[in-house]
Amino acid sequence: MSDEILLNVEHLKQYFPVAGTKKFVKAVDDVSLYIKKGETLGLVGESGCGKTTTGRSILRLTEPTSGKITYGGQVIFDSEAGIKADMLPYRQKMQIVFQDPYASLDPRMTVGDIIGEALDIHQLYSNRQERRDRILQLMGRVGLNSEHANRYPHEFSGGQRQRIGIARALAVKPEFIVCDEPVSALDVSIQAQVVNMFEDLQKELGLTYLFIAHDLSVVNHISSRIGVMYLGHLVEIADADEIIFHSAHPYTKSLISAVPIADPKIARASKRIILSGDVPSPLNPPSGCPFRTRCPFADAHCAEEKPKFREISSGHFAACHNIDKVN
Repeated sequence: MSDEILLNVEHLKQYFPVAGTKKFVKAVDDVSLYIKKGETLGLVGESGCGKTTTGRSILRLTEPTSGKITYGGQVIFDSEAGIKADMLPYRQKMQIVFQDPYASLDPRMTVGDIIGEALDIHQLYSNRQERRDRILQLMGRVGLNSEHANRYPHEFSGGQRQRIGIARALAVKPEFIVCDEPVSALDVSIQAQVVNMFEDLQKELGLTYLFIAHDLSVVNHISSRIGVMYLGHLVEIADADEIIFHSAHPYTKSLISAVPIADPKIARASKRIILSGDVPSPLNPPSGCPFRTRCPFADAHCAEEKPKFREISSGHFAACHNIDKVN
């Protein structure tokens, strides 16, 4: 991992209009983060917190409402300056592995054509033989056999389909991959294989990942840094070990307390932090701090003013008015 920043996201917002009203769903609200070349940034949070929308907005699969995205030193989106770069050249550098291997593969295409489609679009071969060799090489790299090339997605298990999705993402030799909950639809035994494969590919090819998941133990295993999202906001970000052992935000603490512990003695001794209430609607978020309606430390200040996302120790950022009280 180098110190060179590959991706920098500033004040990213993604608002979706609600039909028949003047309201907006604030799916991503003022998220800023960076990812260094060769590192894995894990992004965690409960369902509906905006993790997937953040990943899709960074790749501009969904055009952001506002903010600035810089990739490899080039601004690819800036709402204030009116910059919207042509994404076709960047599609070779930036790829995504989708969450659902059932829905993300065309059922009418063979595996060979699914993987080869990206090669066709970017014209990454000089003849048909070179195309076929590249497809078979990619399939071998993700643990699929050459005879699988002429089969269709419905003939494969969930884990094999996810491998096809990974091979498709690797076809254009990307530098950066958004892994959108790539193991959540898989059996636990298969999850470990796929996560290990992601790590091996990173070492071999020098890849950079944004790894989105709601399972903190999976994210901790693969990530060098972890960001925690709640209701469209980034509430904490730090090195993986720092987040696990020295978390500062009350929401992060409750997430970590919910991770199962294999040792029954330690599990009995550890205290589970149960949050009261339900997650507010992103259509009508609370005033001030988005987490205040479920936070045991919330006070009047939290209702009046949204906390700044600030550095509380070296490389450790959090958005909370009562950091001292929480810790």
